[in-house]
Amino acid sequence: MSEKSRQDAQPAFVLHSYPFRETSLIIEAFTRDHGRIGLVARGARRPKSSLRGVLLQFQPLLLSWSGRGELHTLMRAEWLGAYTPLRGQALICGFYLNELVLRLLPRGDAHDGLFSMYESALAELAAGVAQEAALRRFEIGLLRELGYAVILDREVELDVPVARESSYVYMIERGPVRTGASLGNGVELSGQTLIDMQSGDFTNAVTQQQSKLLMRTLINHYLGDQVLHTRQLLRDLQEL
Repeated sequence: MSEKSRQDAQPAFVLHSYPFRETSLIIEAFTRDHGRIGLVARGARRPKSSLRGVLLQFQPLLLSWSGRGELHTLMRAEWLGAYTPLRGQALICGFYLNELVLRLLPRGDAHDGLFSMYESALAELAAGVAQEAALRRFEIGLLRELGYAVILDREVELDVPVARESSYVYMIERGPVRTGASLGNGVELSGQTLIDMQSGDFTNAVTQQQSKLLMRTLINHYLGDQVLHTRQLLRDLQEL
């Protein structure tokens, strides 16, 4: 077996899994050095399998696999330590992060920076940090890691810093322009919101509201026809 066809003890998280044949699982994993990969966990559903009970979401793992192509064969999985379990709405937020990575990150596209952001977001959710702040920071980091320009600190037409007291319209795939300076649809928001988003500060109530609308608009644009099921679940929970 060639060196390229086997990987050992790679830091990873399980994003999603589903049954395969009678006793196995298909695993979608997010790895630090290889991005998102598909794995076949043979026999993982058998009662005495060493993989049973290990392949859990939101827990740091070390995965070893072999093979080429779209699906690799999982050889070994072990815990790399334990995170505090996500509960309640924090758990739904974790599923939302996983769905974003599944929908937007192509298989085999490695982003160690995004992997670190994902770890940090899970830690924040587990620690009870403000959920919307954790989600917004991850959303912004995700789009930037994937090469989508999310310009927050400069007016794109004048190439000058955003002014805190001014109002802007954020144009998709362009950035913020002064209100009335451009034709077309966009998301209206304040200079303060843009500055807060750039610095990762989501304590202001207006910033929370406007940043949520902006990121939802941008993510919907890049998702295209794909639907985020966890977003609808979060919305339903908030309306209860």
